Order: sequence, then C-alpha cells, then structure tokens
Amino acid sequence: MTSQAAEPPRTVDPHIHRRRWYILGVLVISLLVVVLDNSILNVAIKVIADPDEGLGASQSQLQWAINSYTLVFAGLLFTAGILGDRFGRKKLLLFGMIVFGLASFLSAMSQSPGQLIAARALMGFGGAFVMPATLSIISNVFEPHERAKAIGIWSGAVGLAIAIGPITGGALLEHFWWGSVFLINVPIVVIGVLAMIFVVPDSKDPRPGKLDPVGVALSIAGLVSLVYGIIKGGEDSWTSPMVLLTIAVGVVILAVFVWYERRSDHPALDVKFFREPAFSAAAAAIGLVFFALMGVTFFMAFYLQSVRGYTPLETGLFLLPLAVGQLIFAPRSAGLVRRFGVRAVTTVGMLVVTATFLSFTPMGRDTPMWLLCGVFFFQGVGMALVMPPATNSVMASLPREKAGAGSAVTNTVRQIGGALGVAVLGSVLSSVYRDRIGGNGVPKGADESIEATLGAAEHAGPSGLAWVEPAKDAFIGAMHYAALGSAIVAAIGAFVVFRWLPRPAAPAVPGPAEEVREDAKV
Repeated sequence: MTSQAAEPPRTVDPHIHRRRWYILGVLVISLLVVVLDNSILNVAIKVIADPDEGLGASQSQLQWAINSYTLVFAGLLFTAGILGDRFGRKKLLLFGMIVFGLASFLSAMSQSPGQLIAARALMGFGGAFVMPATLSIISNVFEPHERAKAIGIWSGAVGLAIAIGPITGGALLEHFWWGSVFLINVPIVVIGVLAMIFVVPDSKDPRPGKLDPVGVALSIAGLVSLVYGIIKGGEDSWTSPMVLLTIAVGVVILAVFVWYERRSDHPALDVKFFREPAFSAAAAAIGLVFFALMGVTFFMAFYLQSVRGYTPLETGLFLLPLAVGQLIFAPRSAGLVRRFGVRAVTTVGMLVVTATFLSFTPMGRDTPMWLLCGVFFFQGVGMALVMPPATNSVMASLPREKAGAGSAVTNTVRQIGGALGVAVLGSVLSSVYRDRIGGNGVPKGADESIEATLGAAEHAGPSGLAWVEPAKDAFIGAMHYAALGSAIVAAIGAFVVFRWLPRPAAPAVPGPAEEVREDAKV
C-alpha cells in the first residue's frame, strides 16, 4: 500500500490494518462513555441542586462535581500516557474502563454532595487512563495518510456524545432518579471492555522513559489550588486574603512544575515540545476553545430549565444541533485542511465559535428557540473546524512511539481548559447574579444561584413569588457577562492560531523521518 511504502520503518501490521475501522469503532465506544458522562451531568445539575429530588448541592458543589473529575483527570493524564507507552496502551485502557464503571456506580449511589464529588474524582482517575489510550492507539493503528480522518471521526464522537448525553439524561430524569444518569455508564463499560479484549491490539514504546511522580504531584497540587481559589473568589470576594493566597500558591506551584520539568531527564511533560508552533499553538487552541465552551455549557442548562422552563429531556433536544454540526463537519475537516491548510481552517473555526458566543449576549427570556438552535449548530461547526485539525497537528508533531505522551498533552489542555472555564465563568456567573439579585429581599444563601433562589421562593410560599421574576432577570444579565467572557477567550484563541500555526501545514519535531513528512501533509 502507498501509506506503507511512504513509511517503511514503521508500517502497521497487515492484520491490524485490515480491521483498523473496527478498532476505531471500539475506541469510540470507550470515548463515548467518558464524554457522555459530562454531557449528561450538565443536564442533571439542576436536579442534583434540588434539595428534594436531588442532593441539594450548592453552586460551588455543582462546580466541584464537575471539577473534581476534570482536575484528577488532567492531573493524571501525564502519568497515564507514560504508563500506556511503557506497559501497553490496551492494558491501561481496560484498567481505566473498569475503574470508570465502578466509579459510575458509586456516583449513582451517592447520598450527599461530598460523596458525589469523591466518586466523580474516582471517575476522573479511571477516565485519565481511557482518553489518552484511545488517541495513542489510533496513532499506532492508522497510517499517517488516514490518521487525520480517523482523528476527525474520533473528535466527531464527542459531538455524538453531546447529542446522546443530554437526551439520554433527560429521558432518564423523567422516569428515574438522578443517579440513573451515572448508572447508565455501567452497561456501556461492560460492552466496551468485552469488545476491547477481542478487537483492540496492544502497543507500547520499545524505549520508554522513566516515570515522573514529582511532576505529576506538582501539577495536581497547582491546578487544585488555582481553580479552588478561582471558585472561592466567585463565591466570596476576589479581594479576600484567603482567595488571593490560594490562587498565588497555585501559580507558584505550577511555575515550580514548569521549572522542574525543564530540568528533569524524564519529565512527565516535555516542555521542549512547546517550542514547536504546530504543537504549542494547536494545544493552546484546544485549551482555549474548551475553556469557553464548558463555561457556556454550564450556564445553558440553567437558562433552558430555570429561566425558560424546559424539562431536562427538552433541554437535551435543544442541544442536538450542536452535536449535528460536529458530526457533519468533524470527519470532513481533514479534507478542508488538505485544501486550505491547518491555520486557515482552525482560525475560521475559532472565529465561528467566537461569533456564536457573542450571539448569546442579546438573548433574553423570550428569544425564539429556533434562533438558539441555529447558534448551537454553528457552534458545533466551529468546534469541528478546530478540534480535529488541532489534535492532529499535535499528534503529527511527535514520533509514533510517543503517541501516549502526545495524547496526554492534547487531552490535558482540553480538560484544564474546561475545568478553568467552568471555574472562571461559573464564578463570573455567580458574582454577577448575586450582585443583581441583591435588594430584592432574597435571604442570605438563597442569593448564590438562580436554583437556590427559586428553591427558597417555593418554600417561602406566596411571599417568595416576588423573587421569581427578579431571579430570572438577574440570571439573564449574569449569563450575558459569562457569554461575553467566552467570546473574548475564543477570540484570543483565533489570534493564537492565526499568528503561530504554520500556513501550509504543521511541521513536526525530529522523529521517524518518513512519518513526520507524511503527517505534515495532513
């Protein structure tokens, strides 16, 4: 085959090559269960916040139910990628899926917000071994000329999960208790594990590096401190000494992490890779677009349910155009990159995402839903023009033997961006809402979020009815600020990729020569 002739030192085994698309299908199942969980949770957060039907979780606890997963996930991705390269990616994938399934069951059985946060952290632990393994296996199963298309399908699976998650979650919440949105993961995990055993091949780096427990510990400590400080800043005050100290400690620890990794002979994250524009600019684009997207997704569940009055199932259906846009354009992004170049495609994608975020700023309580669906569709299109090309640019910049490390970097910046997006934009949402609802007689504690206000109004009886309309107006105003913040972040991402991504194609760092040249073409 042409692809094998172009890459003689590292051809794919013919038996594996013949079943590569079946392998991709199995990997997509494992990807779906990880992404599905987060998209389901975005629909279920309103119910989990309810003190009667859910756990009575506060705005901060809801954010930590999301961030406990993403922080553990992001912090362990470095180690998970290295362990996969060292001991075998299939072994680590199976391990991650089993842990993820067990943690999903524990999440469903949680009796308090604290238990849910802890179970979600365990889910993040399992997911950390799943996500990098799927992408690194793709890099070792597909020849370079097909890899961009495979990564496009892999990225499109995220769009499929976005569609299935809210709809499935909404349907479950209409018939079962809130824990069912986590319990649904268990049968998917069982199917995925059985399919992996018989279909997915194993692979590993023949020359693995050493482990870096110090680097992993520093990254986890720095991220937790930084994001916790940001969340507390939104809840309390950005001028609070404790908030400022927590954020400062996080920044210092992350600075020490970078310093340590630069001087280590076996770094968890080789920061030298970031000297390559194709690597660093693409990774930045992934992080920035997820920063913006996750923040918007967080407040849209409250907008559609608490303000507009739609059910969780209806909320999921309204998010369907976002997934459709991704499903249509993600597999086609490789062809657009071949024609126009990775810089042009990702820049246009970031600008489309920016425009969709700006479209949220004039929306109110009576905005036509067809207009919102249109915005969601183009948001999915923009994501599809950013994620697959940026991901392939990162993977093409590394030798195939280091696919686990490259996948870890890609997914780490995605999860860090998403976690910070929820924390920062969630803090903005909470701060602005609290300021705008003040003066309406809402008691202390009930002014933290729209769900807390509406819950207090319901329990207060007739006197609480006066809080409902101001609460909805306050939330709309806060949502506009959060959407504007998302648009600014996405615009920064557009500038980054336009300024630093190579014009014709993504160059690669030194590695197997033929693979690098072939990868650069896509």
